[in-house]
Amino acid sequence: MTPEVTPEITPEMTRSTGGFELRGINHLALVCRDMEQTVDFYTNVLGMPLVKTIELPAGMGQHFFFDCGGGDCLAFFWFPNAPDGVPGVSAPAARPDRGDLTSAIGSMNHVAFDVAPEKIEEYRDRLIAAGVECTEVANHDDSEWGISDAMHPGVYVRSIYFQDPDGILLEFACWMRAFRRSDVSHPPARAIDRNGAARPAMPAEPTTV
Repeated sequence: MTPEVTPEITPEMTRSTGGFELRGINHLALVCRDMEQTVDFYTNVLGMPLVKTIELPAGMGQHFFFDCGGGDCLAFFWFPNAPDGVPGVSAPAARPDRGDLTSAIGSMNHVAFDVAPEKIEEYRDRLIAAGVECTEVANHDDSEWGISDAMHPGVYVRSIYFQDPDGILLEFACWMRAFRRSDVSHPPARAIDRNGAARPAMPAEPTTV
């Protein structure tokens, strides 16, 4: 079935969600190795206030919430028995400028925080000054490789990528134009299209007698 094409959308994303009156992301919950290190990075480097801490019952761990702006929160669990993350499975193995962006089905690939277009260059400089390695500012467009060296009217979002202490891939992103009908122009891929996915067996050739 062909997906419904959305009408003109503004960067504020204020359209109805079709029955559920969703107001955005309440919180996204991730898992960290060291809560103290996580609190230091997200509060002292990224400037997100720590707004709620929970000690889980029966020694299960901790659950902390950070205000990431716009009424939304980023949350972290700390579990004493959590298995180590596997690069390329639980998260991308590296930043997109250094390696494969692929991660496993059901994984959290990356988190993008919305920033003002006029701030993105400054924020990259501030990350570098804080000792955080990050990409150059990427100008995302609809060219073959999806990236332009220079700004032009077709750039729809600009972004920089970096990682937190646990290797979680983060992004600062800013919308550069409103979405148009032509921005929804590709049929969605199916499970059968995956490399190595099982495919239906071909019908057997009829036996001749």
